[in-house]
Amino acid sequence: MTTGNHSSITEFILLGLSADPHIQALLFVLFLKIYVLTLLGNLLIILVIHTDSNLHTPMYFFLSHLSFQDLFYSSVTVPKMLENLLSQRKVISVEGCMTQVFFVFATTGIEACLLSVMAYDRYAAICHPLLYRQVMRKQLCVRLVWGSWVVAFLDALINILLALDLDFCEVQTIHHYSCELPSLFPLSCSDVSTNAAMLLSSALLHAIGTCLLIFFSYTRIVSTILSISSTTGRSKAFSTCSSHLTAVILFYGSAILRYLMPTSGSPLELILSIQYSVITPLVNPLIYSLKNKEVKAALRRTILKYLQCLR
Repeated sequence: MTTGNHSSITEFILLGLSADPHIQALLFVLFLKIYVLTLLGNLLIILVIHTDSNLHTPMYFFLSHLSFQDLFYSSVTVPKMLENLLSQRKVISVEGCMTQVFFVFATTGIEACLLSVMAYDRYAAICHPLLYRQVMRKQLCVRLVWGSWVVAFLDALINILLALDLDFCEVQTIHHYSCELPSLFPLSCSDVSTNAAMLLSSALLHAIGTCLLIFFSYTRIVSTILSISSTTGRSKAFSTCSSHLTAVILFYGSAILRYLMPTSGSPLELILSIQYSVITPLVNPLIYSLKNKEVKAALRRTILKYLQCLR
């Protein structure tokens, strides 16, 4: 494979969401607000979980790591999107693009792994309550979190090493607001069949592996909840996993479709990318705070404590 075209192409043009300057200004304000709210919401969840001893349980340990991951996730793409919305030259260097591809891929994988780990935690809590503390030991929880990060980063590393061998043609335009691996394939003069096969394998392994764990966990959870005789008991059991199930549907519904659909730069493709990389990190803190009584109570205690400190 020749590598001559690597030196001739130094940057890509990101077309973004709109070419209209007025719409770009509105989009800048919108996504800046979303980004700030995402940072504040996830930082607040992390702060509350770490300062409130009532939340020092495996479920909230995983939630704090999901919030940290969401901070990381949104920061991979949104700052560059905001910069390009204000800039006349909407460009990104090849090196910057490859770096963004790597972290987009890695953070997507981490999110999927953490959500599946949280599903297993809910399975252990609801289906085996007497053994829960014994099964979900702190050491195991830490290993599951680190395992999620290691698996996702290794997967991203394999894909990005293959992408570094691609030669790029004269066409430098990416019909997207960020660099994602599928968007680079139409720009390459090289044979991308190996890259596409690796990407598909990675997407399917992540999707099938994590989805199977989630499906198995929730099949057993639903079966256990339905076997509870009291209505109050069923309602309480379901409320402990409804927030997580909502987050799973929002993330997986858009991410799987995005990585399995052909790259075309269509509005649907952009909407799906925004859904899982921008909207999901924003709504996760809202889902877990608004639908979880323990988190709401901890938020109130934390706010009252800090108000008292200010007096």
